[in-house]
Amino acid sequence: MKHSQAVESLAALAQETRLAIFRRLVRAGPEGESAGSIAAALDIPSPTLSFHLKALEAAGLVDQRRESRNVIYGARYGRMRSLLAYLMKDCCAGHPEICNIDMESCRESPARTSACG
Repeated sequence: MKHSQAVESLAALAQETRLAIFRRLVRAGPEGESAGSIAAALDIPSPTLSFHLKALEAAGLVDQRRESRNVIYGARYGRMRSLLAYLMKDCCAGHPEICNIDMESCRESPARTSACG
């Protein structure tokens, strides 16, 4: 991950509502969750949710797909793993095991869907 991408991702997450949305999508797993379900669960008006989802999409942290009339949003686990790996890369002078992080599990891989660690 490039420095500018890390800054963009962190900036998107540095807002209470967007962080709550992203964490919910991470917990939802690869299936994702509909915009309506997210709005109801977090008690966010649809226009506000849309604004925050667009910011997360622009940062590369979430994506969307259509299922019938629903828009389903999901966390981009590869981008999340890349961000975590970027943040942990120099942990404890290059010894991430001190921080109790398995860096191999944080490598970006399209086949992986679990969160880092």
